[in-house]
This record gives sequence, C-alpha cells and structure tokens, in this order.
Amino acid sequence: AAPPGKVQPEVVQQLYPKPGDAVDQEEPVLFRVSDGHRTEIDPSLFAGAYTLSAPAWRADSQSFAFNDLKRGFGEAKIIAVDADTGRAHAAVTETAKTFVFRDRIWSHDVKGLGREILWASERDGWRHLYLVDGATGRIVRQITKGNWLVRDIAKVDDDKRQIWFSASGYVPGEDPYYKHWLRVDFDGRNLTRLTRENATHEVRFSPDMTTYVDVYSRTDLPETLELHDARDGRLIQTLEKGDISALTAAGFRPPERFTAKGRDGRTDIYGLVVRPRDYDPAKRYPVIENIYAGPHDSFVPKSFWPFGAFSGGDKVMGMQQLADLGFIVVMIDGMGTANRSKAFHDVAWKNLADSGFPDRIAWMKALNAKDPAADISRVGIYGGSAGGQSTLNALLFHPEFYKAGVAYAGCFDNRMDKIDWNEQWLGYPVDQSYLDASGLVHAHQLKGKLMLVVGEQDSNVDPASTTQVVDALIKADKDFDLLVIPGGEHTAGRSTGPVAYAMRRQYAFFLKALRGEE
Repeated sequence: AAPPGKVQPEVVQQLYPKPGDAVDQEEPVLFRVSDGHRTEIDPSLFAGAYTLSAPAWRADSQSFAFNDLKRGFGEAKIIAVDADTGRAHAAVTETAKTFVFRDRIWSHDVKGLGREILWASERDGWRHLYLVDGATGRIVRQITKGNWLVRDIAKVDDDKRQIWFSASGYVPGEDPYYKHWLRVDFDGRNLTRLTRENATHEVRFSPDMTTYVDVYSRTDLPETLELHDARDGRLIQTLEKGDISALTAAGFRPPERFTAKGRDGRTDIYGLVVRPRDYDPAKRYPVIENIYAGPHDSFVPKSFWPFGAFSGGDKVMGMQQLADLGFIVVMIDGMGTANRSKAFHDVAWKNLADSGFPDRIAWMKALNAKDPAADISRVGIYGGSAGGQSTLNALLFHPEFYKAGVAYAGCFDNRMDKIDWNEQWLGYPVDQSYLDASGLVHAHQLKGKLMLVVGEQDSNVDPASTTQVVDALIKADKDFDLLVIPGGEHTAGRSTGPVAYAMRRQYAFFLKALRGEE
C-alpha cells in the first residue's frame, strides 16, 4: 500500500498453497537411454504422496531410490526401483498414529548399494538409529536405544561401520536439551561419549575424523573452544574462553534456569527467568511470557549467546530490556514442542490450541511459590508467528491467567497459513482440529488486553489472518490495539523494519495493561 518512493500501491503475488488445497502429483518414469524404452513405475506404493524426492541412482546403477512422504504426514517411505524391470518396493517404511516429523527424517544408504540402510525413527518413543534390510524393509537391529534421542548425524563411515552423532537427554541429571556427541558401531556396540562438560556442545570434525573442535556453553557459561581427539574425546588443547567481563561490568546477569513439573505432575518443564537489574525481592513484579510454541523445535536458549532475535521472539537481551521496565520475563518449553520424547511432542498433534499452556501455567505457579515477587495475578504474553497465535489463544482460552498480550504476525487460523507447516501438525484433510485452534472462530471469547502487530507484505503468514481476526473482534464489539506496518514482512517490528517503534509500542502497552502506567 505504501511502496517506497511511489504514490500508487502495487500488487504483489506469490504462490501460497494452504491446507486442503490440491497438490501436484508427481510420478517417476524410467527411460532406457539406448533405445528410449519407457517403463512406467507402479504408483500404488506412493499413492497420495505429498512430496517425492528426486530419484537417486545407486552406486552399481542396478536401481534407484526416492523418498515418499504421504499427505497428512502419517507415513514416510524410501522406495527402490529395479532399473531393468521397473519393479518398485518399499525399502523403508515409517508410520505413526500421529505424525512423522518431516524435518527429522534421515537416512543413509550404506555404500550406496541399497542393501543396508541406516534410518532415524521414533517408533520406540524416542528418535533413534536403526539398520534396515533394503531388500525387504525389515529392521535388522536398533542401533541406539534408551530414554534419550539422536539429534544431528555428523558422519557415517561405511568401511569402519561407525556413526558420529549428537544426542539430547543422554546424561542423567543434566538439562535434557543439552547436546552431547557420541560414536557408535553399526551393531550398536562401542557407544562412546566424546563430550563431557555439563553444557550444550556444538562440534565440528576434521575431514579425516581424527580430531574435532568443540564449542560448549550454557546460558550462564560463556563459550569455551577446545580441540579434542576424536577417538576418545581426550582434550588436546583449550583454544579460547569467552570473556564477558565487559558485559558483566555493564550490568549483565545471566538468566536463571528454572525447572518445574508440568501438567502431569511428573514431567520436568524447563525455562528461563529474566529479572530487572534493580530487582528487589520485597517488591511484586508482573510476569510476562515470551512464547514460541511451534512444534517444529524447542526454543528456550541453551547456549550462551544472549543477543539478537528470531522470528518468534526475543533472546535474553530483548527480554532484559522489557524486564528493566519493572517486569519478570520468562521463556518456557511446554509439551508439544520438539527435542524430547515422541509422547512429549505428540501433545501438539491436532491440538495447536494447547500450546503447552497447562505446563506453562504450572511452571509459573511454581516460580511464584519459590519467588513471590513474581506476581502471577498480572501475567502478560508476547510472541510472533506461531508465538503470535499462542499469544491470542492464551487470552481466548486461558483468560483467568493471562491478562494482556502482544501478538506479532500470528497464524491465527491454520486454514489460512501455508500448507506444509499446518498439515504437519493438524493433518489432512482439514477437520475440526483446525477450527478448535482458530483465533478467528473464538475471537468473541476475548478477555483482557490485546495488541496485534502485522507486516502488510508478510510472505510467510498470510496477513489476512490478522485482518480476519480484526474483523471478528469488531463484530464481537471487542476493544484491541492494532499496528499495521506498511510494506512490512513477517519479522516486521521484531527484527526488521521499525523495530524501535514497535518495541516502544509494546513496552507502553504492557506498562499500561499490567502496571497501570502511561
């Protein structure tokens, strides 16, 4: 509506399929180059596909394979095709009663021959590694097992039959989101933990896999950079230690890591607490939650770096700015987010309205029990994208607890958002679960104070999602604040565009809504 340097508005178009829309149905076809003979591949194995990967030839050219992800995300396969006959078979099949997590699908074709395939699966309730017979699809063995999960796979050595990978939850007593690095043989033997420090570790191996560089930290421990022997994790040399003396001198204090039981009274829920730098335990401070409950990851920081922002909300420094106005600011990973057990993650399935709120509320009540300065009779919430949706839903579904919220670029009705993200969590076809999570459908329930912020040219989340909520709120005679950023993209007001202006408006909103200050 306000293109730079122009008077007249411009039309901007993009391809943006939404849940329930038709998708292209691809089918591989086999041609023999020598004479052009065409062989049709029986499509029954991949009927109803959402996506098919590009075919990849095996090392001996006797077959090729491609990945098939079923629409609705309930099934994933590797399909192998014989080059002479065109006969196809499922080399690997993964099914789930809820969802197969597309972002974490991983496989490795041992020596590129299709006879043995390494596969990551959550079939036992945790993400682990399996060896699969590529000819029959039969599981030969589970390579890793236990109440922890495999995160990143750094290297597979087919000759030595070894895998180097990271894992979360492997070390009892540590934060289960911390990443440690390990090595294991294909037969599951000789599982070797390489990293030791009680922290989260990011590792890079040398090309010959003889050494690795480890950067480890926590939110209260600056980065340390070390060189290690990759055979046994032995420390060769400490290369660098982070120096935060200038940051500390400027008044920085690391956030408090706080853990409390979730909705079931058993599961630990992890979060951070940021207090004002002039915090006085004798005072009472409204609590504001910085939320992002997108099921595709976990979001509470685990490493040290406190600066910057992401599409869903602030890092620690942004939370500190808000806290210094007289608030306690928290960030929590509730059930329904990733990097824990499959059951923990499955809470989100057809249940995006949940957003982990029962866990978040229990966590904040536990914080109040420990520190009465955290006044949970005055709780605010803010977030962007999926965090914006959660912010609105907090006011709609839990008004007894959340009193004010600032929602940026929210996907307030999942029928209007992009097809892949939403069908991953709510399935296909579009059903009642989409309506149950809709801020549009439930807008008439609004209680408390609401501020909506949207970029006019948001290419990630359809800005009409915000507009339709605005329309529903007006029709329901509800009061709210609205900030539209002309030409703004998905991160407008948070990390792009008029950030200072949007933050000033957000701060003023919370000061008035939760502290009664103009």
